[in-house]
Amino acid sequence: MKSWSAPAVPELATAGDAPVIFCSSARGPVAAPRAKGEARLYVCGITPYDSTHLGHAATYVAFDVLVRVWRDAGIDVTYVQNTTDVDDPLLERAQATGVDWRDLARSQIERYFGDMEALRIIPPDSYIGAVESVDLIVAAVERLLERGAAYRMPNGDVYYRIGTPVEPPFGSISKLDRAAMLELFAERGGDPEVEGKEDPLDALLWRAAREGEPHWEGGALGPGRPGWHIECAVIAEQYAGLPLTVQGGGSDLVFPHHEMGAAHATALTGTEFARTYMHTGMVGLDGEKMSKSKGNLIFVSSLREDGVDPMAIRLVLLAHHYRSDWMYRADDLEAARHRLQTWRAAAGRASAVPAAEVIANLRQELTDDLDCPAALSVVDDWAAGTASGPADADTAAIVTAIDALLGVEL
Repeated sequence: MKSWSAPAVPELATAGDAPVIFCSSARGPVAAPRAKGEARLYVCGITPYDSTHLGHAATYVAFDVLVRVWRDAGIDVTYVQNTTDVDDPLLERAQATGVDWRDLARSQIERYFGDMEALRIIPPDSYIGAVESVDLIVAAVERLLERGAAYRMPNGDVYYRIGTPVEPPFGSISKLDRAAMLELFAERGGDPEVEGKEDPLDALLWRAAREGEPHWEGGALGPGRPGWHIECAVIAEQYAGLPLTVQGGGSDLVFPHHEMGAAHATALTGTEFARTYMHTGMVGLDGEKMSKSKGNLIFVSSLREDGVDPMAIRLVLLAHHYRSDWMYRADDLEAARHRLQTWRAAAGRASAVPAAEVIANLRQELTDDLDCPAALSVVDDWAAGTASGPADADTAAIVTAIDALLGVEL
């Protein structure tokens, strides 16, 4: 499907370096990509049954900065994102609200696009829905069955065998023990309680048609709809190519979603799914994780409707390291508004520091695991030291770099 409109991203006169980022599976910093040239990025997208909250936005801003830093280094980026536009949470919300599930998905995707455009997030090269990928998913599940990596249940559901030999082996990403896997699988969309499965952790690949649920022709699988993890495995392979340079998403996706998706893809292709796994921290409110199930959400669209400058929202998100869990407070927004006002005032004055120095410091912080809070401090220091005269060439170059690297338009 068509993605959102791209912001104008200026190019700087000189090139930066590729970043070193923290890899969740390696538990440490890695160069990504390992050598200059190209990068393949896949970021798991939304299930469109509600608006974009600050937790979502924090994730997509983080990967937007990654794309900006890569491009600043002269790296050719292929960026793919999915949307899970048919899934249990979407169908449940549609039924509860009396809205057709397709209309609900369409409306929330449009709202998400509006939020992404307002936050000046670079869109993916390919934005792909599960619904438009059904034929690809059916073919993939059929191959997994042929290879013995999947099995049918008596009711027609098809499950992946987690005991299928893959390299790296299942569990290499999360490094969780079985008890922790079972607990998280139950909490995060899995069905360990289903009777008849060979292993409680086996993941659903194809859900046979049920009365009252949407379904598609599934060839030899019979009518039904896709499971969750298989869509990302298939979309990533088809549109980005494997191995991915970075598989990204929130830290709540490490298990089961990224673990399962990588296993599915590797069983299908014999290729390592991703070189690096990059995960963002969780955003909370009043001491609890911000989530749809808890109903404690701060929506980007609501802030925008209240007249909040999207660049202030972006600064709220950039002020926290992408790997950190943090709590949102009203003071965060006030601090971001003040910072934005200070920066914009500085953009109209002469710079007391050479642009080359400021840009080099910005790049240094961003190539060190996308340390956006430190990068903001670089700009704070510059803004505090601007002279009283009118903006000069150094000021213009710094303003351009802030736009290009941090995505903040002054």
